[in-house]
Amino acid sequence: MSRVLVVDDDTTVREVVVSYLRAAGHDVVEAADGEQALSSQSDRRADLVVLDLMLPGISGLDVCKRLRAASDVPIIMLTARGDEPDRVNGLESGADDYVSKPFSPRELTLRVDRVLRRAGGASPELPEVLTDDGLVLDHRRHEVTRNGALVALTAREYDLLRFLMASPGQVYTRAELLDRVWGWAVGDESTVTVHVRRLREKVEDDPRAPTRLLTVWGVGYRWESAR
Repeated sequence: MSRVLVVDDDTTVREVVVSYLRAAGHDVVEAADGEQALSSQSDRRADLVVLDLMLPGISGLDVCKRLRAASDVPIIMLTARGDEPDRVNGLESGADDYVSKPFSPRELTLRVDRVLRRAGGASPELPEVLTDDGLVLDHRRHEVTRNGALVALTAREYDLLRFLMASPGQVYTRAELLDRVWGWAVGDESTVTVHVRRLREKVEDDPRAPTRLLTVWGVGYRWESAR
């Protein structure tokens, strides 16, 4: 049973989400604002956080940043806004996924299940250990090191890196990455763009002139192995 923290100041929304997640077999705890969320996560870490963007007091973006600074817990952001900048801000703050309000509670539950599976489940078709010129991804330990130093990745960044490193030279479109890494048949392709940008900041010597995670203009991305 996975523990899920639901953070939303709207009592009705929170009750519906909690009801659906509990029906799906999750252990669910609630928080009505950012302070409660941070306190709850500090007392006992949840396996995943469903976090509303618009919160009283500490904003959802700030809560996301603080959670991300402390751990790699998967975060699904809820937002009532449909503008791309808000979605991008959430992803750049460390969110792994987002759902725009109004949303289907069933869809959110499926997203939670998918993110949890990808955060904790193995992908047997991919190698357990991948290496590339000082960059080592060890799936047995679920960690990435670069020149011996631990690289802090979110669950989604880790999945994306593992998928691309396993197929050096192979070009993938954003739609293919959404399908293969996120498990989405359809979705906002800017999600991939933001995660690629964040990943470059962690694995490239110069993120502005990447040599590993390359853009194939008009197509998508590929991993260029140094081996």
